[in-house]
Amino acid sequence: MSVEQAPVQRADFDQVMVPNYAPAAFIPVRGAGSRVWDQSGRELIDFAGGIAVNVLGHAHPALVGALTEQANNLWHVSNVFTNEPALRLAKKLVDATFAERVFFCNSGAEANEAAFKLARRVAFDRFGEEKYEIIAALNSFHGRTLFTVNVGGQSKYSDGFGPKITGITHIPFNDLDALKAAISDKTCAVVLEPIQGEGGVLPAEQAYLQGARELCDQHNALLVFDEVQTGMGRTGHLFAYQHYGVTPDILTSAKSLGGGFPIAAMLTTEDLAKHLVVGTHGTTYGGNPLACAVGNAVFDVINTPDVLQGVEAKHQLFKTRLEKIGQQYGVFTQVRGLGLLLGCVLSDAWKGRAKDIFNAAEKENLMILQAGPDVVRFAPSLVVEEADITEGLDRFERAIKHLTA
Repeated sequence: MSVEQAPVQRADFDQVMVPNYAPAAFIPVRGAGSRVWDQSGRELIDFAGGIAVNVLGHAHPALVGALTEQANNLWHVSNVFTNEPALRLAKKLVDATFAERVFFCNSGAEANEAAFKLARRVAFDRFGEEKYEIIAALNSFHGRTLFTVNVGGQSKYSDGFGPKITGITHIPFNDLDALKAAISDKTCAVVLEPIQGEGGVLPAEQAYLQGARELCDQHNALLVFDEVQTGMGRTGHLFAYQHYGVTPDILTSAKSLGGGFPIAAMLTTEDLAKHLVVGTHGTTYGGNPLACAVGNAVFDVINTPDVLQGVEAKHQLFKTRLEKIGQQYGVFTQVRGLGLLLGCVLSDAWKGRAKDIFNAAEKENLMILQAGPDVVRFAPSLVVEEADITEGLDRFERAIKHLTA
């Protein structure tokens, strides 16, 4: 028997929630594929994907089935015990990547926290306490914990929370000379996103990642790739490092890994993993059976030639049409990104107005994203149907047309 739920509305947010978010004026209540319905029954097309999370859209039958089946069996046992879904998912990740060991947690920030702690622990054990410095890129984003927000290269997120964590240096992205000048034998890790996501959907250059790999090897530093946003098929490869052919020492994954269910992973080699001995790191919910059951289903659907090759075809559909819209209305100068992580770089006349475009799209029943004030971001489901792409981009063009009229 179901209990009658009290009605809620958007105005309730301002009464009961901490005001650290400014959500849209409508409340989504149901999703199917790349369509979402709000409280009033209005249908929207979803090109936001929960910020590159809903990798198989909404209510994908394989994910719903996996979650339901697991929900009837076992939810949580803690890390005092292991569980079957976690072992299955870890094996799949190991078989499909450079990694030999997996650590499960619940969010991208937690995966990065684990990666940075591992990098410092390895350096401490092998070289002593002087080797703890981390180099990261300006405009990078690695999470909101105190450690990860300090490694992230955006002071607007890290200022105002007391003393900064020491030993972190920020250098311009895609600038190999700057990295050369900054790295030293005190560096324990270089941390990079293969595509800067929040920083404006900016892909790394091939030579930059290769150069970073070589510099890390020369200085006994670890190369960490934050693939929280780029991982799990987003670029048309299972992970973006495979697109570049540059192998990191540590890789972090989250967002798409659970297709909307909170799960994250840190992947690394056996040689490095052995430094996290029993008791050195942990998380209560990490690797719980519910999350890992869903993760297994996500993995099985995505890691297929059909889906991964489909990403490239869908990329071309988006890119061609978006470039045409950009030229016709003079709103963006460039469409960049890989696979189904795309950024439209606003022209000088439209700089700072990504939020206006977001709002205009919503009025046309389309959900999109921004990546800073100057870039409009698209991160749709990897299995978004062609008809939805066409219709969604029609709506986007109408929004731009109205905005520029």
